[in-house]
Amino acid sequence: QVQLVQSGGGLVQAGGSLRLSCAASGRTFSTYAMGWFRQAPGKERELVAGISSGGSTYYADSVKGRFTISRDNAKNAVYLQMNSLKPEDTAVYYCAAKREGWVHGLYDYWGQGTQVTVSS
Repeated sequence: QVQLVQSGGGLVQAGGSLRLSCAASGRTFSTYAMGWFRQAPGKERELVAGISSGGSTYYADSVKGRFTISRDNAKNAVYLQMNSLKPEDTAVYYCAAKREGWVHGLYDYWGQGTQVTVSS
């Protein structure tokens, strides 16, 4: 069992930056693919960034060049650095862990979610 605890988020003006953190329990964190998802009101949840156990990354087109996902296996943590934020980035953001495979597909464990609000 893996528990994911998120921190960060909040309110920021357009053009600003935020950093989300996700701390994981368990001794096998380094073997998991990790993802950051978001869900805006009335919209489906979407994968915005993912990082494999080997460090390969994926970004949705909407965040490429603005968001950076990283992981620190020594700290059992994954991060999402969000720069040049836009109002359309407003959503609840979730981190998630996937036991096997690439960053796409079904995830096994989820964080509690954190609100990111970007004002215009």
